[in-house]
Amino acid sequence: MKQLIELMAKSLVDKPEEVVVTEVDGERTTVFELRVATSDLGKVIGKQGKTARAMRTILSAAGTKLGKRCVLEILE
Repeated sequence: MKQLIELMAKSLVDKPEEVVVTEVDGERTTVFELRVATSDLGKVIGKQGKTARAMRTILSAAGTKLGKRCVLEILE
């Protein structure tokens, strides 16, 4: 899951070396924290949050397949 988020984010940004994904495990929920360069934040979020919503949908579908709830947080 972590690699999936990294792959999606790195393909969107101008500075892929600054993409960092942190995984925080809970009992039923796994939170993935995505950090990108400040200049790339708009590219990851997209117009009206459409890109971020699409990434969250893909992550949720992949998590459902594994029987876990996954949440994506985009940090500044």
